[in-house]
Amino acid sequence: MEKLLFYVKSGGPVMYLLIGMSFWGMSIIISKYLLIRFEKKKLSKNAKDIFGSLVNFDLNNKDMVIEMIKDRIYKFTLRMQRGLTTVKIIASISPLLGLLGTVIGVLGAFQSIAQSGLDKPDLFAGGISMALLTTVGGIIVAIPNFVFYNYLNDKMTDYEVELEEKVVEIFLTSGAKA
Repeated sequence: MEKLLFYVKSGGPVMYLLIGMSFWGMSIIISKYLLIRFEKKKLSKNAKDIFGSLVNFDLNNKDMVIEMIKDRIYKFTLRMQRGLTTVKIIASISPLLGLLGTVIGVLGAFQSIAQSGLDKPDLFAGGISMALLTTVGGIIVAIPNFVFYNYLNDKMTDYEVELEEKVVEIFLTSGAKA
């Protein structure tokens, strides 16, 4: 743990930003994972609620009902997807922030060489160390956010398909002329 704190301090301000983004992304990931699990348990109820919202429409017009079902499901799942774009953005920009830290570290290393020459390699090494640490930090933040974004996106798509199938099944068994 002590070594980890040393790496974070050595990485400079960019590393703190990356850690904050990592916690932000992971909190969204956990909340979305739990939301999907919760909504899957309520699949039948959600399907009945969505179908129940169609009472003011002519259920004998199959094409219109199917379009309304798709519209209602889209609006329902859109609420569930909020926040996933943030995870995608974190996955996309964290390597760039790592690269920014790399440039800052290398720039600092060259500035230390310009000021004190090559007589003090520890000054130069500190900048290079910062550069490498922020690069690693950016990649460490990006990978899990990217993986979980894709995983959750697939789970939401699966849920949307299951919900649509369930609502259509209710529609077909409701006695409306199909």
